[in-house]
Amino acid sequence: MKLPVLTIKTTAFAALLAFSGICPPAFAQAKDRPVLSISSDATDISTLDPHRATTSDDKGVASQVFNGLVRFPPGSADPKELQPDLAEKWQSSPDKRTWTFYLRKGVQFHGGYGEVKAADVVYSFMRAADKGRSSFAANFEVIEKVEARDDYTVRFLLKYPDAAFLGRVSNYHAGNIVSQAAAEKLGDRFGQSPIGTGPFAFSEHVTQQYVKLVANDAYFRGAPKLAAITYRMIPSDSARELAFTSKEVDMMSGKREQRWVDGASKRGMKVDVFDPAEFRTLHINRTIKPLDNLKVRQAIAAAVNVDEILRYVGKSVGDKGCSIIPNGYLGEDCSAGGYTYDVARAKKLLTEAGFPNGISIKSVVSNVSAQQPIMQIVQSQLAKAGIKLEMEVVDHATYQAKSRKDQSALVFYGAARFPIADVWLTEFYDSAASIGAPKAISNFSHCSVGDDAIRQARIEPDAQKQLALWKQAQQKIHADVCSVPLFGLKQVWVHSDRVNYGYTLKGALNLQPPITELATVTRSAP
Repeated sequence: MKLPVLTIKTTAFAALLAFSGICPPAFAQAKDRPVLSISSDATDISTLDPHRATTSDDKGVASQVFNGLVRFPPGSADPKELQPDLAEKWQSSPDKRTWTFYLRKGVQFHGGYGEVKAADVVYSFMRAADKGRSSFAANFEVIEKVEARDDYTVRFLLKYPDAAFLGRVSNYHAGNIVSQAAAEKLGDRFGQSPIGTGPFAFSEHVTQQYVKLVANDAYFRGAPKLAAITYRMIPSDSARELAFTSKEVDMMSGKREQRWVDGASKRGMKVDVFDPAEFRTLHINRTIKPLDNLKVRQAIAAAVNVDEILRYVGKSVGDKGCSIIPNGYLGEDCSAGGYTYDVARAKKLLTEAGFPNGISIKSVVSNVSAQQPIMQIVQSQLAKAGIKLEMEVVDHATYQAKSRKDQSALVFYGAARFPIADVWLTEFYDSAASIGAPKAISNFSHCSVGDDAIRQARIEPDAQKQLALWKQAQQKIHADVCSVPLFGLKQVWVHSDRVNYGYTLKGALNLQPPITELATVTRSAP
């Protein structure tokens, strides 16, 4: 669904209220403040409904409009640093199954939709858990019941203790709170005219050109220093760079390539390289023979030279993995280590497996620049050990479809998730998530050896025991060679020296620098 063109004119204030959802205070003294211009490689925005937004650009724009019960501090992607957002405090029962949140009083939705109440929170999570209205419904299956105890108190009852629960109610994905009145009134049009509580409110969208957000001066943390944010759609790399160097845009997405980062730095751009890295993994599909043979999987792991791949990727944008869990995730354990590169051992293992003359396998590979060149390196490395990899190079959508039909022996996959071991293990290594299973997610390897530890850890209320179970799962999966962890590819953005974020950027789960009420940009006097 494309968002309609909504044009803001000061002489059409009634239309403004009807279409933008902005109440009068949002415009107070806006003329005295600068407008920040941002550009990415997106061709357009699809939806700004936080329960539907799945692309990095949709999520990035929506993140300025909405709040969660809790939030990641601006510039952080560390779940240990979560802090109050719409909830001013919370508590959990000893068994971690009951969570109670106490809302801030007086927080207002955009567009005159009133104060945030517990009923809005209950509605938001019921909506987020509904497959018909949410792209993230599976994330909320843990919730048995959510209820409003009074106007400012919300209680959740979970089916089992959940280590990632605070992340589920944070300002990430469908944890964002929507106005019940606005969502019910607008229905399917809510993603076109989103109503939130954030520092910026939706103003207008011109298809394939830009989205504009304006300052919400009623924001509970204080009025923004910016008058507005304009997100410009410039998919061409060269055109986007030209817009940046000519000062038409103040921030832009960059290329996650070492040469580009080095070149941008030399040209005076302020380059932001930050977490979370999208972790690249080579999943070994054991449903395709002879990959059901452990020695063959061990041979593949021994034939892959991750250090060589990292030299291609680059030291500042690439981050070598030490476990099947991405670097920095809560529960990551490096004790098992990666796999040692040893071509002679790979050949020996193939001989022991009954393949002295090597093997031939076929993989479906996406033609995107973040995947095809890496798989060409892997192809060359495997060949040295007698493993012939035939690559069927297709467009990204076809790659996704074929990989999810078990048509690829090796599946190269990159992802960034909520940074806790359970989320990663559940999606990629629990057999319930295997391709073709009723609740399939992204277990391309059909790995199952870690099931017991993964599932026990999921319901374990004791943090230390939970860490031990996650470690056990990682060691079992490593020993069974379900996959070969490669590297994390970090996010790359650039900003001009005129921009001040108002915080130190170390990470951002929405994969672009958050723009808060503290951000500003300095304009030269006319």
